Amino acid sequence: MRDLIAAVDVGTRSARAGILDTGGTLLGRAVSPISLNFPRANYAEHDSEQIWSAIGLAMREAIHQARIDPARVAGLSFDATCSLVIRDVHGNPLNLSPSQTEVWDTLVWLDHRALKEAEECTASKHRLLNYIGGVMSPEMETPKLMWLKRRRPDIWAKIGYLFDLADFLTWKASGQTHRSQCTLTCKWAYLGHQDRGWQKDLLDQLGIADMLECGHLPEHATPIGQDLGTLTAEAAQTLGLTRECRVGVGLIDAHAGMLGVLGGLNASGTMERHLGLIAGTSSCVMALSQYPIHTPGIWGPYYGAVLPDCWLNEGGQSATGALLDHIIRSHGAGLEPTAETHTKIVARVQELRAGEGEALAQDLHVLPDFHGNRSPLANPHALGVISGLNLDSSFDALCRLYWRTLVGIALGIRHILEALNDRGYIIDTLHVSGGHTKNPLLMELYADATGCAVVESLAEDTVLLGTAMVAATAAGLFPDLSSACRAMRQQSRTRAPNLQARARFDRDYRIFLRMHEHRQEIETLGLAMRE
Repeated sequence: MRDLIAAVDVGTRSARAGILDTGGTLLGRAVSPISLNFPRANYAEHDSEQIWSAIGLAMREAIHQARIDPARVAGLSFDATCSLVIRDVHGNPLNLSPSQTEVWDTLVWLDHRALKEAEECTASKHRLLNYIGGVMSPEMETPKLMWLKRRRPDIWAKIGYLFDLADFLTWKASGQTHRSQCTLTCKWAYLGHQDRGWQKDLLDQLGIADMLECGHLPEHATPIGQDLGTLTAEAAQTLGLTRECRVGVGLIDAHAGMLGVLGGLNASGTMERHLGLIAGTSSCVMALSQYPIHTPGIWGPYYGAVLPDCWLNEGGQSATGALLDHIIRSHGAGLEPTAETHTKIVARVQELRAGEGEALAQDLHVLPDFHGNRSPLANPHALGVISGLNLDSSFDALCRLYWRTLVGIALGIRHILEALNDRGYIIDTLHVSGGHTKNPLLMELYADATGCAVVESLAEDTVLLGTAMVAATAAGLFPDLSSACRAMRQQSRTRAPNLQARARFDRDYRIFLRMHEHRQEIETLGLAMRE
């Protein structure tokens, strides 16, 4: 009996695999680390073969944890970060690194080497920009491909396949070269709502029109969850599954999290009131609508990028969990950002708040754009700001700065939320998933600083849940993706905002907005001096 589902989630530093049933219950889960190479500032690279090996280890362990017969697994799908995988004509990795002992063939989503190329895309004023918030991000694949062709023509001449990471994984699993409507619409020069999705005039203008042919890119994207057939013999052996397991077209990791928390609401008629917040190393915010809502500084509207017949707007913060790690690592207290360190800091912040109340670090203010502002300013050059520092380098000083960094992150979500509501959404509920749910301070702040109800799914792993919904659709266990989402959605708990905290966070938000203005003034003065 084939009644179970396998799901794989590839994040920035690890691959996670899970076995789930058709009710959405997670039966077994395992994690395997993946390597990340930083050869220089703004560069970040993966080894896609190492990712595939890590997935194999995680999947076999998840099967063991679930104590099930692999023959019961009917379907498999993948989600992954929006990273660019580069392969030659034989499907072998093309090494970006000068190292001859290590192969780094994947530009990671957070790689910002193509800042100049992204600015050129924005300067084109092409109609595509109306569907990515008006500004091209260096996190997208188009500027990365421009950089690759210009700076590494030796590699470009050898390209045989170009994949978003999720599509690379379905290719490794099934041998099929289909590309997901999620990946192409969100990260490539492709409009999912048009019959001719590729914007070939833009690609020609940017000098990369040949990417379609040399990268084996199809004329049309394939809907999320479409059946690609069964596992290859090699993939089945690597993953510990049978060849009869079917493979479904995958999606980007944050979008899988969106399915896991909001997929079951698509028939409720209230989707414009809900915002998905998928938060870990970075934070993605996603809103669904039944019609296109164009919002400057917010990616989209994307058609069919999460659910069929729905439009998606996507914003986010490029560094949130990563920013908290940076605050710990760079502080004079001399600590490393381990899970234990975060837990210790959170506990001490709670003690300090009990004694000092609202006055805790009230003169410290943090603008959290340490890796640019993805939304709603769409400025990858933006920098972080800390106001109110003194010479105290004690552990308590770190705790105060950590607390106010959390406040800055939550206010950044409020900034994005207000931009969406100004354009037609009526968002009053945040559905939070990811690593931030383990931080009680952040969960409190997301409610109090935004004034929204915060809903936390009781699913153990909402990203794996969303990807399992896709796999179940491909396996034919449900008639369509929307049905799978409704059937597999898990229960949740809700936190209401503390109305008594509203005035305090309104004050902080006014300061937050003024800091954005002051930073822009300083940047303008600096540019004038350099000229």
